[in-house]
Amino acid sequence: MSPDDMAWEQSEVTSDNWLVQFLERDIMRPIADFVLKHNSGHATEFATLKKGSFNISLRMKYRKEAIVIRFAQPGAVFFPEEKVSNEVAVMRFIVDQTAVPVPFVLHSGTKQESPLELSPFFMMDFVEHETKMYNALNTPDCPGEQRGTLDPNIDESRLEMLYGEMGDILLRLFTLSLPRIGSLTQVDDFSWEVARRPLSMNMNELIRLGESADDCRRKFVARRLFRKLAREKRLTNPPFENGPFKMWCDDLRPANVLLNERMKIVGVVDWKFTYAAPVEFSLAPPWWLLIEQPESWPNGIDDWTKEFDRRLKTFLKAMRGCEDATIQHGRLKTDQRLSGHMQQSWDSGDFWIMYAALHSFAFDAIYWQKIDPRFFESPNSPTDAWKERLNLLDAQEKDEMEQLVAQKMYEMNNRALSWDPDDYTVGYRQQLKRKIEEAKKAKAAADNATKTEKKIMTGEEFEARTDEGKIPPTDTISDSLATTHLSN
Repeated sequence: MSPDDMAWEQSEVTSDNWLVQFLERDIMRPIADFVLKHNSGHATEFATLKKGSFNISLRMKYRKEAIVIRFAQPGAVFFPEEKVSNEVAVMRFIVDQTAVPVPFVLHSGTKQESPLELSPFFMMDFVEHETKMYNALNTPDCPGEQRGTLDPNIDESRLEMLYGEMGDILLRLFTLSLPRIGSLTQVDDFSWEVARRPLSMNMNELIRLGESADDCRRKFVARRLFRKLAREKRLTNPPFENGPFKMWCDDLRPANVLLNERMKIVGVVDWKFTYAAPVEFSLAPPWWLLIEQPESWPNGIDDWTKEFDRRLKTFLKAMRGCEDATIQHGRLKTDQRLSGHMQQSWDSGDFWIMYAALHSFAFDAIYWQKIDPRFFESPNSPTDAWKERLNLLDAQEKDEMEQLVAQKMYEMNNRALSWDPDDYTVGYRQQLKRKIEEAKKAKAAADNATKTEKKIMTGEEFEARTDEGKIPPTDTISDSLATTHLSN
């Protein structure tokens, strides 16, 4: 879905203003004290480690180890309490049930239990590493601000080795079977159950972003036909309808896989959107073989498909090697092989069904290019295919479509906010508004005095201060935060 501009602005302003406070020593010191309270020792340094898309992480260095505390970021992540609880349960479950190298979780808590009541959090071991799988696969000298793509000149044996490392992780996760779809809850120290809804990345992004209406009819038709195919059970494999269900991570990709100097995996991080899911998700080949997603590939989806098909052969060869070794060591059953299923998913086009279901913002491009032609007659004009499909909708569906179009056109023309934040984000926004009003009054009373460094700003003021060189812009804030140390 195309993001509504106003919803995006609200989300970004909330997130940006929350992050600015981590530049302040008065904020960092209580956090450092909190970490030391729960993990005492001879600390040598405390600094920001990383600002991700949904979290901010800070690292406490000790003489022989390091600990990371991670906070959910308001405006960027919704359902934060649920997200953190899910991620902690999943990490502990995977550590207990597999040999996947996942950081050990030391402590976690709610917003009220966090230092300064900043946000839900958890503390975990820092995994020492040389680089990430993303860097090992990426085109050399690719600028950091550009989206990466698989190195076109990568040595084939090196690629097979790296793919094999990733394949081993997929096989270990596939051995886990769960009785239903949903998120894990830890019952006690050694048992877990699927007791909550599956919290996916799609859910977070759909809540975060509103929708524009310029191609609303086309999107409506695509989703109704996709639902029609699903109800007719033409999109899934009937034998798998009642399980087994497999552990699935929406964000398992090379950027979250840590390597040592020998290019062996030593850690897999970022399990925030992980849940028991339909087995068909795991039976499809992973989209990240080329690093870049098909909808963002520079030369289009068709070119991505050709290149993916070429690299898939290498990946499946590596997978078969992993499967043979794992079966020989008794850690995998013969009927748990994934390579054959992945080839079949790619050949049949089921890969695209799973990809569309998991990536809402790519849904329309994938549906009209890859899914619609598979199930319906080829349209006379691909760009107007949705018009030819209107005859597949009944009168009630057509009426619903026109009502939705009218609503979206009204929202677009009146800049109505299509944004439904959770209570956590609403509370922070109310706090932010109060601080903005207080800051405005203080500014007027000071008779144009020097602006205080601790002021909480609106989006426009944030950009203005960026020009003055006092507060970093959003795209470089992680660089600035990384220099905020508490070593003395």
